[in-house]
Amino acid sequence: MNVEKTKEDIVNFIKSKVNEAKTDGIVVGLSGGIDSTLAAYLACEAVGKENVFGIIMPSTTTPTEDKLHGISIAQGLGIEYKEIAIDSILNEFLLMTQLEENNLAIGNLKARIRMSIIYYYANAKNYLVSGTGNKSEILIGYFTKHGDGACDIEPIGDLYKTDVYRLSEYLGVPQEIIDKPPRAGLWNNQTDEAEIGMSYDLIDQILYQYIDNDKKDSEISEILEISQDDVDMIINKINRNRHKSKVPESPQKTIL
Repeated sequence: MNVEKTKEDIVNFIKSKVNEAKTDGIVVGLSGGIDSTLAAYLACEAVGKENVFGIIMPSTTTPTEDKLHGISIAQGLGIEYKEIAIDSILNEFLLMTQLEENNLAIGNLKARIRMSIIYYYANAKNYLVSGTGNKSEILIGYFTKHGDGACDIEPIGDLYKTDVYRLSEYLGVPQEIIDKPPRAGLWNNQTDEAEIGMSYDLIDQILYQYIDNDKKDSEISEILEISQDDVDMIINKINRNRHKSKVPESPQKTIL
């Protein structure tokens, strides 16, 4: 990957989409992680810091470090930002449903609450919502449908996670954000790689061979010298989660 060309392409993409939609800027949810930080850096380069709005939305399961990193990035970039704790909204939902607590369901609800808030501000300010998903997450479906997967544009959506690290280093993202483990903070002690069951480095190697080189699972297993079960785990995630990235399907009507 040519990092300079990649940066220019993404910046131009953001500019063109904001102009096409006749909007005035970009809203981005700042989690304190590397993906949202990179998205914010690129947005500032594209439309100027005065036209980027950041939202930090912690909950009780958000590591304090992540919240502070989100604030630090907003202040460092010089963008307008707001911090909104989502626990009161979440608790009202849970009180109304009165269902047995489920980590996955609650985690997804948090992501959807956050995206509702982001879109409220985007609508009010006539801004586009910048997604923060990378290619690795999108391909294996590691995101919440209608949550962090909802956005108007996905600037880093064609970058594998390892590409995200490279571009972040090139743009001068703080090392402390680059070095910390990827985590969504949707429940206590959650990390991406532990939940997925594999490192992003290996995930990306599998995805590259399968998507870019069109290799079969047995070939990938041999090339990477890993078990076919590990390869199949990732391929199964791709197949099982394709619906997350598609417009909802409808049956074809019968024409008599």
